[in-house]
Amino acid sequence: MARLPRLVAPGLPHLIVHRGHNGQAVFLDDADRALYLRTLALCAREAGVAVHGYGLLPDEVRLLATPDGEQGLATMMQSLGRRYVRAFNVKHGRSSTPWEGRFRSTVVEPQRYLVPALLVVESAGTALASGPDPAPWTSAAHHLGQRVDPLVTEHALFWGLGNTPFEREAAYRSAMQQGLDPAQAAFILDAAAKGWALGTSTFVERLGAETGRRTRPLPRGRPLRSLVRRDLPL
Repeated sequence: MARLPRLVAPGLPHLIVHRGHNGQAVFLDDADRALYLRTLALCAREAGVAVHGYGLLPDEVRLLATPDGEQGLATMMQSLGRRYVRAFNVKHGRSSTPWEGRFRSTVVEPQRYLVPALLVVESAGTALASGPDPAPWTSAAHHLGQRVDPLVTEHALFWGLGNTPFEREAAYRSAMQQGLDPAQAAFILDAAAKGWALGTSTFVERLGAETGRRTRPLPRGRPLRSLVRRDLPL
């Protein structure tokens, strides 16, 4: 079966997951992570993409970002891959890319899934066991009011968490401490892995009509017997 084209909707947030090839590490030290974030900031600006959140794992990157145009995500990720891999290979004496060839992504309905998707992104590498301070390689500290991250553009709906920065930070801190149900987190990541839209039925159907691209999996199983032509052998 032919692969569906990537689902992209300019002006809406997208959850992006880019994994290491065969689970190999894509960052070997903190200098690699800092290089990746500097390069991400440059490539996002050039491609017209607003980055709302990021989380770096040893073998995976998660991003929440909104592109201005149809090609924004692809342009950003391709440029980021070329620039980062070139520097990574020179530094570590390697010759091939550590990444899977294709990043995975899904369009996110912001009213329903912006905060859950942001939690999935920022929970990558974040530990709250000893207190509310997040790990340094996520954008969580920005949303918790612990530092200003110039890479992050806050989504308008994030401001709906409170009327003041203190209220928003407190509400998001509470959401982080509560965490997502594991099944919900798995559902969100599965949508990104398979490229299906993440939202209510109304949102998913509307997005499919607007993009002309299938936005959900086909129903499983054999067709209903009532739909099978009677004049054909079964």
